Amino acid sequence: MHILWLKTELLHPVDKGGRIRTYQTLRALARSHQVTYLALDDGGAAPNARELAKEYAHDVITVPFSPPERGTLAFYADLAKNAVSRLPYAVGKYRSPRFEDEIRRLAPKVDVVLCDFLAPAVNVPKDLGKTPAVLFQHNVEAEIWRRHAEVAKHPVKRAYMQSQFRRMLRFEREACRRFDHVIAVSEQDAELMRRQYQVTRVTAQPTGVDIDFFRPQPETTRNTHELVFLGSMDWLPNEDGVAWFVEEVFPLVRKKEPKAKLTIVGRKPSPRVKNLAVQHAGVEVTGTVDDVRPYLARAAALVVPLRIGGGTRLKIYEAMAMGIPVVSTTVGAEGLPLEHEEHFLRADEPATIASACHQVFADPSAAGAMGERAAEYVRSRFGWDGVAAQFAEVCRQAAFA
Repeated sequence: MHILWLKTELLHPVDKGGRIRTYQTLRALARSHQVTYLALDDGGAAPNARELAKEYAHDVITVPFSPPERGTLAFYADLAKNAVSRLPYAVGKYRSPRFEDEIRRLAPKVDVVLCDFLAPAVNVPKDLGKTPAVLFQHNVEAEIWRRHAEVAKHPVKRAYMQSQFRRMLRFEREACRRFDHVIAVSEQDAELMRRQYQVTRVTAQPTGVDIDFFRPQPETTRNTHELVFLGSMDWLPNEDGVAWFVEEVFPLVRKKEPKAKLTIVGRKPSPRVKNLAVQHAGVEVTGTVDDVRPYLARAAALVVPLRIGGGTRLKIYEAMAMGIPVVSTTVGAEGLPLEHEEHFLRADEPATIASACHQVFADPSAAGAMGERAAEYVRSRFGWDGVAAQFAEVCRQAAFA
């Protein structure tokens, strides 16, 4: 099977959840299928990203792309221009006639076109002829914007988020309906698309984990009072979640356990996130790290205090594959087939999240046993090779239906 894979970026550095999921899926697919990778290139990828792309694609084609840098006058001018557009900004900024032309040129030569994330869909022609097209939805994007609007306190910000939510809802509904098949990352997302968008051709695809890379490290001594937050800090739901945790939850944790520490690990922390370490005792912000495993291995628990989000969190499976206990909100763990107290601890209010953290601190043996159950569970079911094989079968059925 020959797959034309559409993406808004080259994958390296593979340093955030969406890239990890795409990279691992593609690397497994490329062992048995031909992959042509077509991407926008804004110059922000690693210097050797094109060379490293040989790990996951047989042919790599890029289209130059120059979005305005966040925070610049050009960026705010772009936002102002978007005010009169039907498209949400998160999609409209990727509009590229040249990218669309490349899709038209390449589509007749392949068995299936795979649109990775919703954003590239803005460039996918509606008249691809006989070539089937599949949309790979890592999230239900409109749901993220709806939650942004719900938690926004400032009325201007709330109004902006509501406007973007309405635009995203309309665009996402139209996109999901016009693709031949949609792949969701959880049954929860798939059911939401069936109900909200009336999509009938949708398949839930499980999240995977690199079980060779993320292994238990029994030789590492755990700090029984250290929590770790792991995630890309330039993703707004992560920034919101960790700031809320530090400001609302962590003081309750420290009140009962003064030695408690929180390490925030992730790329591109914003000034707001960096200031958390300045303003709150016991908080450390690392920024980008070469390897997240040492931080996971030494922690008493991974905390996932998300209030906004969609799709599924790879970091939960990564921690579990190493046997690290997880404390998560319902939103943080949504879409993952996990059981409270069997595989992780679920809590949603500041007091109950703090209580779950204290539970891990107070009884390391019980927390360790839960971590071992979780490790056995994800390691036996969610390795990337098996997950990618299921993904390939969905693409094959769409291509040769």
